[in-house]
Amino acid sequence: MTEENKTGTEGAAQENQQVKFNLQRIYLKDLSYEAPLGAKAFQKQWKPKVNQDLSTKINRLDDTHFEVVLSLTITVKDDEDTIYLVEIQQAGIFLVEGLQGQQLTAILNTHCPQILFPYARETVDSVVTRGSFPALLLPPVNFDALFQQAVAQAQSQSPQDEESGGATH
Repeated sequence: MTEENKTGTEGAAQENQQVKFNLQRIYLKDLSYEAPLGAKAFQKQWKPKVNQDLSTKINRLDDTHFEVVLSLTITVKDDEDTIYLVEIQQAGIFLVEGLQGQQLTAILNTHCPQILFPYARETVDSVVTRGSFPALLLPPVNFDALFQQAVAQAQSQSPQDEESGGATH
């Protein structure tokens, strides 16, 4: 019985060792900054409205390596006038072994973007201040909540898709 427990514990330890997650590289894939009003932006008093759009894209590089690209578009407007626009693609290469299906999808859509976000956030702030605008500190993002929301939305749409799919066949 002692041997059985020992074997079971060793088996569990081996399973835990098979899961690997490593950050291989973080890099800036694309960056765009525009201040369409130019000098006019500094000549008037404005109350900025900040809009932040966020998305992720995952590319499988091989069996164990994934490129995760976090895309942010920050648009700052005063009424209809765009004061400035920043678009950034912060990317990383991640090694993921021992995970499949929902677990792999979850880690690529939550943990990886969570690692990339502070780099994108710092770059946006740096670019905006170099454009001579006040610092812009983006608020933290809860990628776990966003992922859960996307999964729930996909699940709620799935029965509708099946119903419409059945009706067309």
